[in-house]
Amino acid sequence: MDGSGTQMSFWEHLDALRVALLKIIAVTLVFGIIAFCFKELLFDIVLAPKNAGFVTYRILGVPPDFKVELINTGLAQQFIIHMKTAVCAGIICASPYAVYQIFRFVSPALYENEKRYAVRVAGSGYLLFMLGVAICYFIIFPLTFRFLGTYQVSPEVENLISLQSYISTLLMMCLVMGIVFEIPVLCWMFAKLGFLTADFMKKYRRHAIVIILVIAAIITPTSDVFTLLVVSLPIWLLYEASIFIVKQSST
Repeated sequence: MDGSGTQMSFWEHLDALRVALLKIIAVTLVFGIIAFCFKELLFDIVLAPKNAGFVTYRILGVPPDFKVELINTGLAQQFIIHMKTAVCAGIICASPYAVYQIFRFVSPALYENEKRYAVRVAGSGYLLFMLGVAICYFIIFPLTFRFLGTYQVSPEVENLISLQSYISTLLMMCLVMGIVFEIPVLCWMFAKLGFLTADFMKKYRRHAIVIILVIAAIITPTSDVFTLLVVSLPIWLLYEASIFIVKQSST
């Protein structure tokens, strides 16, 4: 059905979906072009964690005694990376509009109580994803980069990190942390479907902690305990919050 309650055919639904997707793509391209034009501002943000004066290092009181140079190894690599980074920035900036368009497309098929649940799931899921990205950008990635970027097996071997490696690692870690922060939403959905209970999560809490440590070790391949704990702590807190959410959803 459409917004007026009129029954829509399959092709009308398909056309509405096409329009929604075209709008999302158009807005994403606009934001991407804007990000591409503001190259200096874009890469000031993206490359900030590699600088010794980054806000995270200042807050933690980390001595500004390191410097890591980024290099380019391909003729067209910098231009390609510029385009890819601008597209990623466009996707991030357009994501609220994309969530709105998707909800606007599916909402006519939902009952009022289902719409309330859908708003909660979409809104909380989006906010948690962005929170995970922010924590990765401000805490996890800077600490990981500082360790790996300055680690040497010998003073004779200098670190020359490629721009491609830096950008790929940053994007991968931010994406993974964003997905990890969806744990409460997924647990709530599984609880609503009857697949998960708070008692089950409490019973296997120790197993979950081991899995969390393994995930944290994969996300941050460093050998220091501090970085491992920095990654593990928010995931563990998300697990504990999920137990509360699952318990509340079953009452």
